[in-house]
Amino acid sequence: MQQELERAKSALSQADPKPYFVSYSAFDQQQMAMVAVHGALVTSVSFHRRTGAVSVRIGSEALDNTHGTHRSSGLSAEPLPLGNNANAIARTFWRLTDREYRSASEAYLNAQTGKTVRAQEEDDSPDFSPAPPSRHVGDAAHQLTADQHAWEDRLRRLSARLRSHPDIYASLAMLAVNSETEYFVSTEGSAVVSPRYVVRLLLEATTRAKDGMDLFRAESFQARSLDGLPDEDHMSAVIDRMGADLEKLRAAPLAEPFDGPALLSGRASAVFFHEVLGHRLEGQRQRGDQEGQTFTKKVHQPVLPKFLSVVDDPTLRELAGAQLSGWYEYDEEGVAAARVPVVENGILQDFLMSRMPIRNFSHSNGHGRSDESHLPVGRQGNLIVSSTHMASDAELRQKLVEEVKRQGKPYGLYFEDIQGGFTLTARALPQSFQILPVLVWKVYADGRPDELVRGVDIVGTPLAALEHILVTGKTPAVFNGICGTESGHIPVSAVSPAMLFSEIEVQLRPKSNLRPPILPPPGFETHKEGAR
Repeated sequence: MQQELERAKSALSQADPKPYFVSYSAFDQQQMAMVAVHGALVTSVSFHRRTGAVSVRIGSEALDNTHGTHRSSGLSAEPLPLGNNANAIARTFWRLTDREYRSASEAYLNAQTGKTVRAQEEDDSPDFSPAPPSRHVGDAAHQLTADQHAWEDRLRRLSARLRSHPDIYASLAMLAVNSETEYFVSTEGSAVVSPRYVVRLLLEATTRAKDGMDLFRAESFQARSLDGLPDEDHMSAVIDRMGADLEKLRAAPLAEPFDGPALLSGRASAVFFHEVLGHRLEGQRQRGDQEGQTFTKKVHQPVLPKFLSVVDDPTLRELAGAQLSGWYEYDEEGVAAARVPVVENGILQDFLMSRMPIRNFSHSNGHGRSDESHLPVGRQGNLIVSSTHMASDAELRQKLVEEVKRQGKPYGLYFEDIQGGFTLTARALPQSFQILPVLVWKVYADGRPDELVRGVDIVGTPLAALEHILVTGKTPAVFNGICGTESGHIPVSAVSPAMLFSEIEVQLRPKSNLRPPILPPPGFETHKEGAR
């Protein structure tokens, strides 16, 4: 890569227009995936793949081919040869460089024209920021080593446990192992080799209520090695609990739209902060006439209650006894990962920056992230919420009941678990979010037992929602997931204690009118659920 980059740098220095920055990246991935359903294996594969990416910037840092709507011109990617045939690898990068240079040249001309015919932009910051060269050559990720047959048998056994539930129609147990090394070189002099090894075990199950609503439960485990995963007894207990939860959800009544006090578990709060706050603190969302810019002009102003602080720290590998998905050593622009305090004692301090500057924030803080096929932008890594105003679990529940009574509501809501969420940040759309809970309970003010309900999503707008946090729990909980935005899908983590809100709004979740299966599953011919 380095040799071909130097050759391209020399040749393109005579081109018109000539690049001011070129980088080469290679993603060397060894992966293993196994999936079992109903006690039988449906997939068991292991493979090796490589992807090469070339980024070319033409013009200057002040204005280049990635300006505005031309971002996609900044990178081209395609598969790289396996093995270490230097000539074959060099030829691939040569071809990618030619293709990327042509795309960047055309986009740069369009960007120049656009500057002259369009109105003044709200933020006229440069398109790229300087960064000191990074030199870090770590060891390549180690080879995959797994007893494939033993894990196939374990997944069969795990996926078979839900066969005793006739009303659970689909379930799976999946193991995914990824051993990846990223290589990065640039004309600035950076040379980075950074490994990553991640093991994930996913358990899923679905059913359908009589009214046609699909119901879903999932649990996932993450580690840096197969030995770090829980033992089979623990995972079996988790699956049994998932099955029991789904049976209860099928029988649970539909909830109704609601606006009032609510308690979010730590996992639910973590997803809430990732969607509601985290995405709006990503640097590129503070510039561009199409962005909502919720927090752009709130630096050094309160955005949260003063007892809350938020950092994004991709240098942490684990927290609260759990592995963190959002860990990395260097971002996809070759900048070292860094801990960034974004909110301190409720006051907004910083944004998550790639090498795309914004007004008053001119340099990267190691958060330029992407998958192998997209140009990096500012993204979250490990978003961690901390509090100085805390209560025990029992006290949180009591405070929820007290708040319900104070507002004269018949009940509040407790969100025990969450499957994910999404948010909208474009100016042309409502600046709203939607969180997708799985287990929701009504907590009655008159002392009646909690009631499990289904069929609602948390909705709202960020500025209003963040004002209603009253107190938090003491124990942080971790949510690991995969987040997708304009720079592709990347692993992220969010960490938060439980939180009590004086006001949370929920809306009805869409559902189909499909009935449960007409025929009972094999072996349950006397089961009457689907008969008519």
